[in-house]
Amino acid sequence: MKTSRSTFLDIRGLRYHVREWGEPGAPKMFIFHGWMDSSASFQFMVDALEGAWHVLAPDWRGYGLTARPHADCYWFPDYVADLERIVAHYSPDAPANLVGHSMGGNIVCLYGGIRPQRVAKIVNLEGFGLPATKPEDAAKRYARWLDELTERPALRDYESVDAFAARLTKGNKRLTPARARFVAENWSERLPDAQVRILADPAHKIVNPTLYRLEESMACWRAVTAPVLWVVGEQTETLGQMHLSEADHEARKRCFARLESRTIPDSGHMVHHDQPEALARIVEGFLRGR
Repeated sequence: MKTSRSTFLDIRGLRYHVREWGEPGAPKMFIFHGWMDSSASFQFMVDALEGAWHVLAPDWRGYGLTARPHADCYWFPDYVADLERIVAHYSPDAPANLVGHSMGGNIVCLYGGIRPQRVAKIVNLEGFGLPATKPEDAAKRYARWLDELTERPALRDYESVDAFAARLTKGNKRLTPARARFVAENWSERLPDAQVRILADPAHKIVNPTLYRLEESMACWRAVTAPVLWVVGEQTETLGQMHLSEADHEARKRCFARLESRTIPDSGHMVHHDQPEALARIVEGFLRGR
C-alpha cells in the first residue's frame, strides 16, 4: 500500500486537509471525492497506478479532516471556489488534471467550463449531474429546507470500526472486507465511549434550498475545452436512482466537445472501490495520452 501524507491549507478561512501520494516533482493528478466519502477512498486506485504521480486528494469542506464551516448547509458554488484555491496553490501556472467521482465529478466538470484555461484534462467518474427540476418545485424545496433546518439530520454512530466496515460492505457487495476496514478506519473518529463516528458533517444531508438548473450546468459543460474521460460502472445504480433515461444520459455526454466514454465491467457507482486496478489503467492511459 502506497503511503500518503497529510497537508493542511488555509482555504477560504477553513483548515483544509489534502491527502498526498508521490513526490511533488512528478506530474500532478487532483482527485476529488463524492458526497459522503473522503479522500482516503482513493487509496486502492492510487496503489494501482503504474507511473510516478503526485496525487492530491482533498477532503471537501465538512468531510474527513477538513474543517466544518459555520453554516446551516452546503452549496455547490463553495466547492467550486475551494477547488480553484486548491489548484492555484499546487499548480499556479500549469493547467491541471482533474479527476472527480460523483459529486466531485460534477464539480470538476462545472469548473472545466468556468475556467477552461486552468484545466488540462478531466476524468469524470459517475458524475452525471442531477435530475432536472421545474420552477413549480421551488416552494416545496424551500419548505423542506426550512423543515430540515429545524429537525436537523444526524449520522449514525457505530459500536466499532468493524461494525462500520460491515455497514460499508452491506451497501456495496463488491467492496472487500479488507478495503472496507481501511475506509472505515480512515473515515471515522473514536468517541469517548469507544464508539466510532463518521467524519462528516450531518448538515451535508440537508437539502439545498435552490433548485438544480440542468440548463445552467449543461451550458458550463459546453464551455469545457479540455478532453474529458466519462467513466461509468457497468452495473451503476445511479442513472436509475435519478430516473435518467439512456437518451438523457447521452444528451448530457454530448455537451462535451472532446469526450471519450468508457464503461468498467463488474462495477457499480463506487468504481474506485469495485475495480480500482481497471480504473487506474484507464485514468492513467487517458492522462498520459495513450
